Parts: sequence; C-alpha cells; structure tokens
Amino acid sequence: MALLINKPEKISKDHYLLRFNIHGKIPLPGQFINIKINSGTDPLLRRPFSVFNYTDSITEIIVRSVGKGTKELVCAGCGEFDVIGPLGKGFTVLKNRKVLLAGGGVGNAPLYYLAKQLKEQKNHITFVCGFRSEEYVFCRDRYKSLADEFHLVTDNGSAGEKAYVTDKLAHLIGTDDYDMLYTCGPDAMMSKAVALSSKRIPVEVSVENYFGCGIGFCAGCTVDTLHGFKRGCADGPVFDGNELLWENI
Repeated sequence: MALLINKPEKISKDHYLLRFNIHGKIPLPGQFINIKINSGTDPLLRRPFSVFNYTDSITEIIVRSVGKGTKELVCAGCGEFDVIGPLGKGFTVLKNRKVLLAGGGVGNAPLYYLAKQLKEQKNHITFVCGFRSEEYVFCRDRYKSLADEFHLVTDNGSAGEKAYVTDKLAHLIGTDDYDMLYTCGPDAMMSKAVALSSKRIPVEVSVENYFGCGIGFCAGCTVDTLHGFKRGCADGPVFDGNELLWENI
C-alpha cells in the first residue's frame, strides 16, 4: 500500500501532481508505478504512471486527466492506495557526458527524474521541453533548474519558441555532438527523433503503450522490435530507439 500525502495539485490544464509515500525499492529513472484507482472493479485495470521524481520515500507522478480512472484519481483526497512498483526497465544513466533530452506533453514527466540523476553524474544536459500551448506547460522552473541548456517550445508559440520538439532537435543535432538522446512523448515525435539521430547518436525512448497488468503477464502492451515482439511494461518501457519497428507501432 502507498499513502497519497497531499490532495492532487493542479499544475497545468488537465495535469496534476501527486505525491505518494512508498516504502521499498528506490526507482530508477524511466520506471513506473501501477495504481489501482479504487477498491471496486470499475475501472478494473490499474493505471501506470512514470516516476516524475523520487526523494526520501516520496514518489511524485504527473497525472493527465483524460478518462474515468485518471479523473477519479485527480479528485482523490489523501489516503491509502494499492500501488505496485517501481516496475519496468529504466534509462541508462551516463556519467560525465553530453546528453540531449526531449519530451512532448506528459512525456516530459519521466525525464525530470532522469535529468536529476544525470545532473548528479556530472553530465552536461540540454533539455527540449515541448507542449501544445502555454496552458499545458507544467513544472517549467523545475526542468530549467536541472538543464545546462533549456529550450521550451510550444506548437503555437504561446510559451517559449514556436516550434515542434523535432524541429528543435533537428537544429541541435545538426549543430552539436551528443553522447545520448533520451526522449518520451507521442510515437510520431519519438519516431522522428530517432530518424534525426541517424544512428549517429544512441537513442533511448520510453514508450507510452497502455499497460494492462504492468508486470508482463497479459502481453497487451507488446511492441515490435528487430528482435521480435517485446513487452512494453516488462522489457521496457525504455528501449533502444533504433531497435523498434516504428512503422508497426
């Protein structure tokens, strides 16, 4: 069991920050927790959420309210929840390197904890933080505080630079050298980010497939790779971007 220690905090349109006290294994960047929304059977399946941050047994997640389960969760009060995790395969944390992070929308969530760990390992961090518009931007200052170079982009230019994440990536990759690209967001964005790297830069992606069980039993979140089908929740959610068959995702 995990204790929700604060009422969900609205941080942008449809996005909420939740803090859980979870004792146990310290999560790795890119891992997730799986939450049972209530004690009943509606909704039946747990909901997965990337670890946004972790400090002293406090796990923070970002919830985008889009359906029945998430809407119920963001309206919850403090109390106990049935939570399992951390689950899945996380990102590779390099040391003393030059790294590029790119997030789209709620896909920025797992990149904060990653950036925090990368900073501790003395990496030079360039962060491209992308959103649809200003009303959806969350935790801007927290992201900026970890980046050596921070680029906020929005589709309509209402905050930061008017550009798509991949537009900014194309410019950065074309003008500088990086030891790793980490990305999370819509599949189309990640697919193009991988293509932009041209296999010259290693790329790790965090897939956002719907995880039914979260532990690999149901195989409902499989992704097609060069090595056959892999389970998104157990073999991922972090994969080598060049190993995924994007045309089948």
